[in-house]
Amino acid sequence: MTSAPSRGEIWFVQLPTDPPEKGRRPVVVVSAEVRNRAPRATTVLVVPLSTTPARLDTHIEILPGETGLPERSTLRCENITTVPKTLLVGPRLALRRLGETRLRQVATAVQIALGYPPAR
Repeated sequence: MTSAPSRGEIWFVQLPTDPPEKGRRPVVVVSAEVRNRAPRATTVLVVPLSTTPARLDTHIEILPGETGLPERSTLRCENITTVPKTLLVGPRLALRRLGETRLRQVATAVQIALGYPPAR
C-alpha cells in the first residue's frame, strides 16, 4: 500500500472469505476518515464489489462510469468486512472515488443487512 486509503476509494484485496484461486477483488473503503488516517488503526471497513447482478435490497448496482472499472458492478453491502490496511493494493489504473450520495446508499443497505431498515 502506497498511501492511506480514503473513504469512497476503490482498492483491491484478497478477502479471507473468498477461495484463494479467486484472487484480489475490488472493494470500496467505507470506514470513517478518522479511522482510515489513524496510524494506530491497522484495519479499514470495506464493501466488496461483484459482477453478479443486484438481487437483494442490500445490493447496489453501479455502472463503469462511476467506478472506472471495466464492467457493471454490484456493491454487496451485506458483506461489509474489516481488512488490514497492509493487504490493500491500489489499482493499476486510476479509478474513481464514490461520492457522498452513493456512500449514504451503502450505509442504508448495511442497516438493512443488520435488520434495521431506515425509518420512513
